Amino acid sequence: MQLVKEVYSVLDFLPNQEKFALSDQIRRAVVSIPSNIAEGYSRNSDREFLQFLYIARGSKSELETQLEIAEMLGYLKENQLQEINVLLEEIGKMLNKLISTIKKS
Repeated sequence: MQLVKEVYSVLDFLPNQEKFALSDQIRRAVVSIPSNIAEGYSRNSDREFLQFLYIARGSKSELETQLEIAEMLGYLKENQLQEINVLLEEIGKMLNKLISTIKKS
């Protein structure tokens, strides 16, 4: 949830022409991460939970790519993305560990 807050805080720096293009894609990806974790957790089986964790991990990768594009285009600066990148790395590790643990059980 902290990642969502951090990402939303930098979206105001995107130019107006990106408010409904790249910005919208970024919003969808960042919200998809915790949403899929929550939905998967509420399912009745580890198999379904794993499926949603994989989707969350895919959304994380999508978000990383979109933020890299925003930085490459000069919309966001590296220093604006530092905390976000730390959170993305942490979330990636947590997702991988959770996936690994569930697969072993």
